[in-house]
Amino acid sequence: MPADRLLNTLLQYYQDVHDDPKSEQILGTTVHLLTHLSNPLNLGVLTSQLLTAPAIWQRPGFDLSHALRVVSIYNTAALRVRQDAAEALEKKKNNNTSGGFLPPPPTQERESGGLKPDDWARAVVKGADDRSARWQHLLVLTGVLIGFEGNDRRTLSRSLRNTLQQAVVVAANLALRSHAEDGPLAEAAIVMALNYAFPLLSPHHQAQLDCDVLLPVMLWAMLREGCGDGLFLQDIARDVTQTVGGGGGGGCSWPQHAPSFAMLVELDRRPVMSNMGPLAKMAAFAATHAKDTSVVLQAQEDLVLFSHKLLDAWAKNRLSGVEYGLASAQLSPETLEATWPVLWQVLRKIMFGVVATLQAIVARSLLDPRMLHEAVAPGVAAKSLQILRNICFISSVNGNDAFQVYTFTYLTSLDVICRSGAACEKFLSDFRPADGLAVPSAHLQRTLDLYYLNAAEHMPLSLTTEAADALIIKPATSYLGFDGVMSPTMSHIFESAHSAVLSVLSCPQHSALTIQLAPFYIVKLFESFPHHISPRQFRVAFKTVIQMVSPPFQIAAQEPLLGETLLEMLLQHIAIASTVPLAPDEATQAAATESGETLQSPQSALVLALIDALPFLPLPLVEEWMAIAAQTLNAIADPRLRRPVKERFWDILINGEMDVERSAIGVAWWGTKGGRELVLNGGAGPAEQPMMSGALMTTESKL
Repeated sequence: MPADRLLNTLLQYYQDVHDDPKSEQILGTTVHLLTHLSNPLNLGVLTSQLLTAPAIWQRPGFDLSHALRVVSIYNTAALRVRQDAAEALEKKKNNNTSGGFLPPPPTQERESGGLKPDDWARAVVKGADDRSARWQHLLVLTGVLIGFEGNDRRTLSRSLRNTLQQAVVVAANLALRSHAEDGPLAEAAIVMALNYAFPLLSPHHQAQLDCDVLLPVMLWAMLREGCGDGLFLQDIARDVTQTVGGGGGGGCSWPQHAPSFAMLVELDRRPVMSNMGPLAKMAAFAATHAKDTSVVLQAQEDLVLFSHKLLDAWAKNRLSGVEYGLASAQLSPETLEATWPVLWQVLRKIMFGVVATLQAIVARSLLDPRMLHEAVAPGVAAKSLQILRNICFISSVNGNDAFQVYTFTYLTSLDVICRSGAACEKFLSDFRPADGLAVPSAHLQRTLDLYYLNAAEHMPLSLTTEAADALIIKPATSYLGFDGVMSPTMSHIFESAHSAVLSVLSCPQHSALTIQLAPFYIVKLFESFPHHISPRQFRVAFKTVIQMVSPPFQIAAQEPLLGETLLEMLLQHIAIASTVPLAPDEATQAAATESGETLQSPQSALVLALIDALPFLPLPLVEEWMAIAAQTLNAIADPRLRRPVKERFWDILINGEMDVERSAIGVAWWGTKGGRELVLNGGAGPAEQPMMSGALMTTESKL
């Protein structure tokens, strides 16, 4: 059928609503006509009629995916027009180089409208008139821009390319201003169209987007349209059941045929969720370039509210009690292999989207004068940390937080909040673990406590001694006394609890607390080693405590015997420590490899801790404890274990860890006071009385 007659027929079909097969046929015919019409006026009429056609916009079940088909229609048509123009140009070149002889006609040649890309684009754009909405215009313009300029194709002339980019920006800004009247579908369509067009816009045109309006619409699309406010977790909770059996007494089952799983798969396939990464980048751009600071602050409030809903929904789900590293023992096989991975794939997308947007807000808070104000900055940092806390059940799993954007957001927020002691105290008070001696049994609560301890570790310098005791020491102490089964999460919490306590002990202004806490903490440290903490962790902890109770810190003057008392405690444990080499787990082995450590026993690790403490001892004690360290070194029977300890002793003497005065004592002890013989030979040799040469005659028998 000729193109003009087919156009009249298609326009008649546009006026009615059809079933899905007929609707798909209409869309295919539309693409065909867009590439075959040769009259620019007809192209404009076709576009104008399409943007108001009931067959397109009122079809049953019309949703975002159907709206985005308009982008696909014009993208496909533009690609074909570009291809036809390239083939025509190639054919013309071949004719010019054939020496006057025409090549044989092809057996089959596809007909086309014959319009050049610039002419075709102008004709289509003219069809986006006042009869249709601005957000519909944006769909058409985006499709044309992608088809001609996507993947660095550079099909249009420079002037028309700039004109088309400007048209996209103008249509987007006008659509954003009327999004409330156009409805949620229009908002989602605007966001997705901009998502496709944004990478193709020049920086000049990107800067013209109205980010004050774009940012809230972006967050609405990402958090509500894309993630459903996290309520899908509540639907999943209704389908999760507890099974009986297995060595652990049972587990969670979330079958593949559950309605909530089908809903989750559908959610993951939706345009917004499947494009969460690019959408987050555009949201970050909007947060960075918004002119109104209050819009950015409201965006952070939206992230706080969403993350709270997400955490609350997860807490009500039985799957929140499953530790990721132990999932094989706590889930049914079907859940572990089919539904569990899909759930975490969706959760990771949500986390990356939230963190990428939050990072832009945090970065802006370092430059925006209104956000830098001392009355605003601590609150912004506290809310950022609260958002990260609410999603820590995702970020703490399988290294999900090991990317630069998360690290910047987390550490920058900590740096800002630590400038205000009141803000630190309020943040810790709001999220302080519940009082009690018992460690919480719920995995989610342990995960939240882990985040709390990790954050609290950075704040002792900003807190009063009373606040540090109540908000850091007491919550950490409940985990220091834990003697149950050490799961992967509990191992991380245990290490974080030690780090939190050490961070308080390392603050000179908390010396009164250090005097009370140091003996108790050292006892807990010995009780924990080697079953709950590694040799490396023990050495760092003991060295830190010794350093804080030694000169020049004030506590050394208040309690001059405390440091030597702790060393005596260490010496007693060395005498009874096991000499059997430790078999490190994977994490400990990786840390040992990274730090260059070798095989160790509990005994040799304690001796290494004693040697590590030597550079911090008061001057009168240095020589005495060097000799004691050398004696304990030689008490290690296994040469494989003794060799690295001896090398560490030499390293202490020569690598500059000791200051000038202690180094002088060490040199004198090594050279003239028997240190060398004690370390190298263990002081072994025949026991002889000191005497002058020739003073006594040799004993001879007179018989």
